[in-house]
Amino acid sequence: MLLTLHQITKSYPGPEGPVPVLQGVDLTLAAGETMALTGESGSGKSTLLHLAAALDRPDSGTITLDGTLVSTLDDRGRAALRRSRVGIVFQQFNLVPSLTVAANIALQARMAGRHDPDRDRALVESLGLTPHLAKYPEQLSGGQQQRTAIARALAARPALILADEPTGNLDEATAEGVLDAMLALVAETGAALLAVTHSARVAARMSRQVHLREGRVA
Repeated sequence: MLLTLHQITKSYPGPEGPVPVLQGVDLTLAAGETMALTGESGSGKSTLLHLAAALDRPDSGTITLDGTLVSTLDDRGRAALRRSRVGIVFQQFNLVPSLTVAANIALQARMAGRHDPDRDRALVESLGLTPHLAKYPEQLSGGQQQRTAIARALAARPALILADEPTGNLDEATAEGVLDAMLALVAETGAALLAVTHSARVAARMSRQVHLREGRVA
C-alpha cells in the first residue's frame, strides 16, 4: 500500500475540553488507485487530508507513506517528504503572489528535482492555462487560480496527490477537464489520488468512495 492510516485519532481544543474530530480511522490507498472521501461538513475529511499530507500529527495511530512511518518524523522530515512525494491541492490555492503562473507551476517540481518544461507545457495546455502563464495570481479568476494550483501539484509527479474539493470553483465543463488531467497523471505515473469532495459527479469517477461520519469511516 502506498498510504496506510491505522487507528487514527485527532482532537482539537474546545472551550469545554478536547473536541474529537477523528476517532479510530483506518484507511489504505494503493499506488494507482483513486479515492473520493465524502461526508458532511465537520465529519473530519479535511483533517484526515492534512494528516495524510504530513501537515499535522495524529493524537494516536500510525500513518505510513511509501514505506515511511510519517507519524514519527520531525518537522524537517515531514517537509522533505511532502516536497518529494506529495502533491497537495488546497481549497485556498496557496499560490505565491510574487510569482507568475508559470513560476508557481514549476515551483514544487524544481524543489523535488523533477522539473520538466516539456511536461509543464502539456499540463498547462490540458488545463487551459497557456494564455495566463505571465500573469500573477491576483490577476486570475478563482477558477484560474484553482487550475494553477492543480498544475503545480501535478507537475512534480508526486507519488500521492491529495486534493481538497479540487473542482469546487470550476464550471462543469472545466471541472471535467481538470478531472481528466488528474486521472491521466494517475494512470501515467502510478500515483494515487485522494480527493475530498461533496460532488457526486467527482466521486463517481474515482475507483473507490469512502464516507466519513462523525470522525469514523461509515
